[in-house]
Amino acid sequence: MDASLEILDYESQESIQMENQPVEERTGVFLKQWESQVRPFIEMIDYLRHIGIEKDLALPSIAVVGDQSSGKSSVLEALSGVALPRGSGIVTRCPLELKLRKLHTGSNWTAVISYRDVQETFMDPSQVEGHVRRAQNVLAGDGVGICDELISLEITSPDVCDLTLIDLPGITRVPVKGQPEDIGDQIRRLILKFIEKRETINLVVVPCNVDIATTEALRMAQGVDAHGARTLAILTKPDLVDKGAEADILQVMQGKVVPLKKGYIMVRCRGQSDINENLSLSEATKLETEFFKNHSQFSFLLEEQKATTRCLATKLTKELVNHIRASLPSLTEQIQIRLSAVRLELKNYGQGPPLEPEKMSAYLSRKILEFSDQISELCRASTTGEGNIYSLLRPVFNQWESHLRISKAEFKDEVREMTENYEAHRGRELITFSDYCVYETLIQKHVNNLRMPAVETLKTVRGIVQKEFRAQCELCFPNYPHLRYMIINQIDDIQSEQEAKVEKRIMEYINMEKLVYTQDPIFTQKMVDFRFVEQRQEYESICLDTGENATSPNNCAVFDTRKLTPDKWKIYYEIVYQRLADYIPMLILLFMLKEAVIMLRANSMDLRNGADVPKLLSEDSESGRKRTELHQRMERLRMAQERITITI
Repeated sequence: MDASLEILDYESQESIQMENQPVEERTGVFLKQWESQVRPFIEMIDYLRHIGIEKDLALPSIAVVGDQSSGKSSVLEALSGVALPRGSGIVTRCPLELKLRKLHTGSNWTAVISYRDVQETFMDPSQVEGHVRRAQNVLAGDGVGICDELISLEITSPDVCDLTLIDLPGITRVPVKGQPEDIGDQIRRLILKFIEKRETINLVVVPCNVDIATTEALRMAQGVDAHGARTLAILTKPDLVDKGAEADILQVMQGKVVPLKKGYIMVRCRGQSDINENLSLSEATKLETEFFKNHSQFSFLLEEQKATTRCLATKLTKELVNHIRASLPSLTEQIQIRLSAVRLELKNYGQGPPLEPEKMSAYLSRKILEFSDQISELCRASTTGEGNIYSLLRPVFNQWESHLRISKAEFKDEVREMTENYEAHRGRELITFSDYCVYETLIQKHVNNLRMPAVETLKTVRGIVQKEFRAQCELCFPNYPHLRYMIINQIDDIQSEQEAKVEKRIMEYINMEKLVYTQDPIFTQKMVDFRFVEQRQEYESICLDTGENATSPNNCAVFDTRKLTPDKWKIYYEIVYQRLADYIPMLILLFMLKEAVIMLRANSMDLRNGADVPKLLSEDSESGRKRTELHQRMERLRMAQERITITI
């Protein structure tokens, strides 16, 4: 059977059983028997509101509207059993969501107030007013301004019914000191945001001692609900009705002045004089019942369950549950339509990180592995053109080899000049004996001059490698600023560390080359060949000199070994040239590229351990933000759909 029919059938059966019971007992029994059917619907709406579904669609709710000093706060106090902020001027400065939850166990009275990122729990009913005022000051600022941010106050008590109301600021016409001139318009715009939704029941609070047709609150309700289909009016302050005007009030109650399909309820709540005399809410409730019982004109309203706060609670509960139930087909349809639209729109934004925390680590691992594979590709040189890092490094190493060639040419020139002007360079050795140290010093000087070009080559390569690594990071993580920041820091740290290692080894190798040493077999063979040529030239020189032009014993030309010394040193410098031409690039490639890639892969994979994964995967691009927003929306809608299905 349909739930709404069950409710109506149940109500009709119970009404017969309760006919002969006192009104208070009748109402209490009615509420108690309704609780099992009421709570699932109320809790469902609270859950939907909690997950933020109101960002996507409007929810059934009861909005409380009234002019200033209409008695709105007194009505809410009577329903909730706690004192709310009172005073002159604007007291309610933010929408207040009042959740009333009935306790069925022996637990104590508890309240939870929530706004923005604040949530506080307290156990003393007398603290409600102070907590609400502080929340309003945080949201709307100290003073008399208003704000449309919602304050949620959940009260759990054995003395309340299951009900949720939204209290809105009282309507004002004339600004008081400190208020902007358009405060009235601001309040009206805020109220309209809530009451114009067709899912909202508008609870309009009107004092009995004013002309109902002139109240701004009822006019606003009629403006958005012309037929009064979702408007319920509460008449307050019946004790202030002038004698003889009771008949006019009864005309209003019967819907003959302003027809409302949901009708009217009359209540008498605590006034300011009652508060000044410290009249408790429970005492006020008893006095309210006595007032209607003994009133000559209004007593029959009690019998018709159109008077007292108890009857109001019953009426509101019934109206809200029926309203929720009637709205479920529309809510379900809206959710399905919006889910389809979100799924379709998501296709325009590609694949992004999952929203579920338990799935984020696996997604992060995949992204980092993709980055690691791209970094490894740089070392394999398996690509051509763009992305081949060796095509960028080759000109740098060619420049290094160019430095060596220039150094080799300069060395040959200096050796030749030294040989030709040997007298200016030789030490204590005899004229025909070459001094080894003279040429060794020359080699050491030229090798030492290669320090700076070698280090410059290193720094240039570091810049290229670092830039390419960073570029891969940007390509792999375009939408993840925190992840990019972490990996770019790793790239910079690794390159700095490796550069220091390479520079130290370059200095060591330059110092090694200054030792002037080799066991190169090619060099040895060249020296043997060179000695054969040298001996032959000496022999030819002696033969030429045995004739009439032979030199005297004092002529030392035939014993001068310096003639071929420059060529010997040039052969050795070729060895130096070859070693440096290969060793420096190989050293740089090993540490700055190969080993750096291995270190970067390991370090980036370590990010998965103990990291704030949601932060690393937070996106900063507009498409990323939109994708995240759509995923969140889809999840809200899915959760709402699931909860509605369970409730139905």
